[in-house]
Amino acid sequence: MKLTLDIESLTDDFFEETRLLGITAPVKNYQLCWKLNNLLGYNFRLNADIEIHLRKKNRNYYFNIYESSEPNSFLTHYIYHNQFDGEYLLPEFKHMDFLWLMKGDCVDDEKCNWIKQAVKNINGIQLVAELTNEQIKNKGNMVF
Repeated sequence: MKLTLDIESLTDDFFEETRLLGITAPVKNYQLCWKLNNLLGYNFRLNADIEIHLRKKNRNYYFNIYESSEPNSFLTHYIYHNQFDGEYLLPEFKHMDFLWLMKGDCVDDEKCNWIKQAVKNINGIQLVAELTNEQIKNKGNMVF
């Protein structure tokens, strides 16, 4: 008997009840997280255990992920760096420097809009946009 891993179903499960924002900001990832922590009260920390490792054209690419959990909730926020050494985690969003994934609990429109607006008001942020599941072609690249 041969078992096949259903990647599409795994990916669908991973993205169930998630919200994803794309952020354009010409800053270092630790600078962005510092601003989010200090200005918006998050606690983003680098989580090396869930770093994304992609192999393309016989080269290795590593995408950092910063993580912040919300107290008294299952909701966790993840900031992915979308670019490493000329390669993109989500090539369909080359103009986005960072991806903010909200996962683990439902995030309603009101909260999502508050986060978008708060991030837009941070100095150095050029664009914040919600990305829909339909727009993301390489969703599997984000699964850790």
